Amino acid sequence: MLTLQCPYCGVMAEETELSAGGEAHLKRFGPGSSDADFETYMFMRENPKGVHFERWRHANGCGKWFHAARCTVTLEVFGTYTAQTSVPPAELLETIRAARPGFKWREFE
Repeated sequence: MLTLQCPYCGVMAEETELSAGGEAHLKRFGPGSSDADFETYMFMRENPKGVHFERWRHANGCGKWFHAARCTVTLEVFGTYTAQTSVPPAELLETIRAARPGFKWREFE
């Protein structure tokens, strides 16, 4: 079972206590954007085999949204961080690079 630590309340929560919110760090497009940009934002999602950044909500706890970095193949969790963070923390990226040499995901290399 997937277990994530909520960065707000510090609780180690099993996936039954959490709600998945999809991919993290999406570039949002609003009024005035092209149809192609808005379509990409609405429908195009990564589904990597490997490290992925996701949004989660501690639904049966503090109720707050947070981000998690985990491997979709092994369910290895590299870390969690607050949802207000616009890019993954540098130390988390270093941890991922140490475990997965050559890691690349979008602009986070």
